[in-house]
Amino acid sequence: MLSPQFVRLRPLLVPLVFVALAAAVYFGRVQKEMRDFDVYRTAGERVRHGEPLYRQSDGHYQFKYLPMFAVAMAPLALVDPAASRVIWFALSAGLLTAFVRWSVRGLPERRRSERVLIWLAVLFMAKFYAHELTLGQANILLGTLMVAALLSVQVDLPVLAGALVGAAAFVKPYALLLLPWVAFTFGLVPAAAGLAVVVAGLLLPAIVYGWTGNVNEVIAWYRTVTGSTEGNLLGADNISVAAMWAKWIGVGRQATALATITTGALLGLAALVWGRRSTVDNPAYLEFALLLLLIPLVSPQGWDYVLLLGTPATVLLLDRWPELSRTWRIGSIAALSLMGLTIFDLMGRALYAQFMAASLVTVAAIGVAISLWHLRRSGLA
Repeated sequence: MLSPQFVRLRPLLVPLVFVALAAAVYFGRVQKEMRDFDVYRTAGERVRHGEPLYRQSDGHYQFKYLPMFAVAMAPLALVDPAASRVIWFALSAGLLTAFVRWSVRGLPERRRSERVLIWLAVLFMAKFYAHELTLGQANILLGTLMVAALLSVQVDLPVLAGALVGAAAFVKPYALLLLPWVAFTFGLVPAAAGLAVVVAGLLLPAIVYGWTGNVNEVIAWYRTVTGSTEGNLLGADNISVAAMWAKWIGVGRQATALATITTGALLGLAALVWGRRSTVDNPAYLEFALLLLLIPLVSPQGWDYVLLLGTPATVLLLDRWPELSRTWRIGSIAALSLMGLTIFDLMGRALYAQFMAASLVTVAAIGVAISLWHLRRSGLA
């Protein structure tokens, strides 16, 4: 029999184990990596001194985020690099627990227990979480803001949801993909709240750079992002549909046209799902999960670890999986497995390189999106 002392301390066991594991991962490997975080910290340092953010001399590690994100990173430039890395890693690890837990708790009419779904989500998404933390990236922050927006609409706070989507756009502009969904589903006022946050965030760096300087920084951001897109399409870890076609038939007009058609088809799939929302009682979760999954696919610079945004989609599919027909059970689990369980350390360098060159992760993610559509068509979510 468990002692009363252990019973009282048991709720602290999982958080303590997580903290110990996170510390071991950080001091064992991550502290030597986090190259993307170094880009953020450098941008924060430049903001503090009113220096230009976007420089070709930075090479592959150019800052590609809107100026407001650099402003948000400025406080981390006030401490030494080692301390700022610890702070960012701890923040990211903490947000990851919230992101996964909220993705599960936000799922309406759950068939499986919260604990089971959390562990299943971690199993299928672990490689993306690990890559994200190792790089010191910001997609966990993005995902947490977006799931917070979902929870807001579930408690009848759509204006807050719109504002959170607007704030998320400064982490990754593709978060704005959800604003049309907010507008069509909850009205123009919540969408306007999101746009107001975006406008405020675009204007705020003028405090540092002045009006003209701020405009020049935004223009420099646009040139940096668009100018570096083509060169990144053939990157091994790029899983966007633009990269998929570029890898299959080569970079060029034909690949661009096919990528545009594919992107349109995926957005059309989201529209079809939205059009059938009256057939279920709680339609928002699936629609949100689908749009979040599409972000790394429609972004020309959608790296594989950004697929961690597919956590809500994974949670939903695994929860409803037993209710699917045999064919759809096989197809959906194959898509989830190809997307999340194909790990470099298990496959080896040569096989993994061939796997990524064939864009099979992209194909699998599209398969997950189609499985979500089938859930809606079947009235399961």
